[in-house]
Amino acid sequence: MSVLIIFQSNCSSTRARLPRSTRRSVVACVSMLAWAGAGGLAWAQQDASLPMAPSTLVAALPAKSVDRAAGQPLADRAFTNLSFTARAGANSGVRFRVEQAAPGALPLSLDDAIDRGLKHNLQVLLAAQTEQSVRGQILGVFFALLPNMRATAYTNTLELNLAAMGFKPSSLAAFGIAPGTFSSIQKVDTTSAQFSADQVLFNLTDFYLYAAARKAADVVAMNLLNTRGGVVEAVGTQYLAALADQAQIANAQALVTADEEVLRQATLAHDAGVGINLDVLRARVQLQNEQQALVRAQNTFAKDTIALNRLIGLPAEQELTLTDAVPYAELAEMPLDQARAVAYERRQDLLTLTAQLEVAQRAQKAVKYQRLPSLSFNSDYGVLGITHGNYHGVFTAQGTLKIPIFEEGRFRGESEVAAAQQIALQRQIESLRITIDAQVRASRMDVESSAELVKVARSNVDLATQALSDTRDRFSAGVADNLPVVEAQAALAAAQSRLVATEFEFNQTKLTLARNTGVVESQYNQYLGR
Repeated sequence: MSVLIIFQSNCSSTRARLPRSTRRSVVACVSMLAWAGAGGLAWAQQDASLPMAPSTLVAALPAKSVDRAAGQPLADRAFTNLSFTARAGANSGVRFRVEQAAPGALPLSLDDAIDRGLKHNLQVLLAAQTEQSVRGQILGVFFALLPNMRATAYTNTLELNLAAMGFKPSSLAAFGIAPGTFSSIQKVDTTSAQFSADQVLFNLTDFYLYAAARKAADVVAMNLLNTRGGVVEAVGTQYLAALADQAQIANAQALVTADEEVLRQATLAHDAGVGINLDVLRARVQLQNEQQALVRAQNTFAKDTIALNRLIGLPAEQELTLTDAVPYAELAEMPLDQARAVAYERRQDLLTLTAQLEVAQRAQKAVKYQRLPSLSFNSDYGVLGITHGNYHGVFTAQGTLKIPIFEEGRFRGESEVAAAQQIALQRQIESLRITIDAQVRASRMDVESSAELVKVARSNVDLATQALSDTRDRFSAGVADNLPVVEAQAALAAAQSRLVATEFEFNQTKLTLARNTGVVESQYNQYLGR
């Protein structure tokens, strides 16, 4: 059973007040809610796996249907822009809505991809639903602080057997009543209408429980922001990977075109009797090598496109036209102390733990103030009488003062549990701050090194291009065979591939730095130099 269900079962009572045993459960549930709200997400930035996205095949089950795996009602109705519906089977009763691919290629920029990922990625949708669920639970806790008023009315008919209840006709003579005065079978019709109200006048435990529950909403809100940051990083990285694949395809196509020209020249020279067949064979082998590289690059791009579609909720077969070019810009260096301060202020996983600590502190106060007396008041007023007869007013007014006696052992035990939770959270916060420091330092070094690698890779491409041009001139002039040309083309292909890889790595490290400082969602464009 999930923590939220436990929390609901203990907090959403429809009666007047929470009894003391239930209130003790609420103390534990609020603490558990704060822990479960983070549920490992405080360490999500260290997870290398990409966030999941919803499938393009969405089951539209009836409102009261139940997920057999989890045993809880399904409430995921995230997608509305779906093309058509089809039945899964003749008698299944389950309808599937399938989002179809748009005709032609869909233009997609980096901003569009990230915006779509934030709207349709499953992790974001689940985190938003968790936040909504917790806010609903807070209303249940808030109910415990409000006056509870009820109006009730009833009418009933009773038929009593007085003889069966021990009232014999002979026993009525002792009261001076003749045995035959009334029958032993009596019918009674009564009607009542009442209005009742109750209010807790003083109970600090309920107040701090509500304060803890409100802070738990901050926990899930920070988890939502943390999830959104992970989606921005994942979608941005996948989009950059697809751009790198496009660059690899363009380079491979250019080399194939150049190799076709070299093969043509070698064939003409051989046919004219001034060249050898070995030059033709070399040129053909090199051309086929580049054709293989082109096929691999196209296959990689197709698979990365599928992965990008998956992240942003598009069908796998949807064709894309990436409208952005590969970004490249030097990142303005931020001092380490400033970057670390920004991370401590903006990292959602750290803010989540901090909010959890405050939840635990408020829950501990709720446990502490259970030692104090609690004062409550309840009353009711109405009428009661025989149906179709006379009615008379009835009322009750009652004040209750509860003073805990001989419960110190339980109070101390609950205080120890709350204190242990606080200590654990404080240690996690200290550990995470050290981790953040290490992540920021490592990300800065990665950005600096990858920037240098891009500069070297660009220089290598320029040198390899010049070397290829010189060797082609020598081959065209008949000074040398085409072996140097083949070698120069291979060197240029390797240099271009390394340039594409280093540019992708540079942009990826900048996104990682933005993620590690907690600003990836709001400042990814600035970090990428767009």
